[in-house]
Amino acid sequence: MRSVTDQIARHRAPRQLTDHGVAPDVVVPGVAYEKRPARTPRGDLAQGIYHAWITIDNQAQFNSYSVDMLKGIQWALKTASNARDVVSVVLTGAGSKAFCTGGNATDFARYYARNPQEFRQFMRLFNDTVSAVMVCEKPVICRVNGMRTGGAQELGLACDFTIAQDLALFGLAGPKHGGAMIGGATDFLPVMIGAEAALAVGTLCESLSAHKARRLGMITAVVPALKVDGNFVPNPLVVTDRCVDEFGELVLGEPKTGEALLQGKALLALGEVDLSLLDAKVEELCAKFVTMFPDSLTKSLEALRKPKIEAWNRNKEDNRAWLALNMMTEACAGFRAFAEGSKEAGREIDFVALRQALAKGAPWTPDLIDNLMPHTRN
Repeated sequence: MRSVTDQIARHRAPRQLTDHGVAPDVVVPGVAYEKRPARTPRGDLAQGIYHAWITIDNQAQFNSYSVDMLKGIQWALKTASNARDVVSVVLTGAGSKAFCTGGNATDFARYYARNPQEFRQFMRLFNDTVSAVMVCEKPVICRVNGMRTGGAQELGLACDFTIAQDLALFGLAGPKHGGAMIGGATDFLPVMIGAEAALAVGTLCESLSAHKARRLGMITAVVPALKVDGNFVPNPLVVTDRCVDEFGELVLGEPKTGEALLQGKALLALGEVDLSLLDAKVEELCAKFVTMFPDSLTKSLEALRKPKIEAWNRNKEDNRAWLALNMMTEACAGFRAFAEGSKEAGREIDFVALRQALAKGAPWTPDLIDNLMPHTRN
């Protein structure tokens, strides 16, 4: 009869584990997958378990993603989801300027414009990436190190948690650039921040500060990133203290104006970006998951994700078809204007000229689109 010690040793004997992944290890330029050692909330190293960091790295183009990069992000999410030794996932961008700015507008203008059948396939890849976030069996944390705009905003909204440095900007392109943010934002925002706030965010195409995004309920936490004379200071370009304007409304997170804005810009120029507080806050959240039952945590995630997932699954295929067909008209014009425009000429079409032409029943011809470009204005 075996002793208890022998039985435990036998139970712990190494065995061949089945690989449930969908593909072998891959290397995709622009996407880095790294397992970082996990720690407990007390800071003790947890031997043999990790947090998976997925980093989008295309800094020359503000971390915009390519077709291959979307494939790489999907692979990384599925790999982390299946990994027995991974506790949580951190999705982030390289550098300090951008988390990600969505798809590359030049690629969209040159290849996908007036090519709806191809854009439909692109949106299949994008939709599957969004879905991969929401079926990951580990908590997914979006670490926002800079701008999160366009399709990247939708990718971030699919995550379970968002922690941002407070110089970051959040924005949706939408009707300003010939599209509708139906790659997830129109499904997620009403659930997350309420119908009226979602209407404002989803149609006005205005950039939001990290502080306003936090106030609306879009993100979990905000930390300072600007260091001046060795000390961290809040974003000097926006209101960061709770206060009221002359109408008695909260303006936390709104842009400063007038002299206050000028002073803020001067302070910004004196400082440097330091993301150490951002990393510390992300690591603090990751550590909390170490001391939880894994299956109970996964079940909680699955249950709490349901409102977003149900809205997403109801609409994603119809929306993908509309986005593809829209590449024949408004998106064709919008992406071209953004790609061909400049800071001086602007990156938007002549909206008045478009509405005047459509009011007269003008068809969407190549000549119409050519005449709407920023460089055609007097």
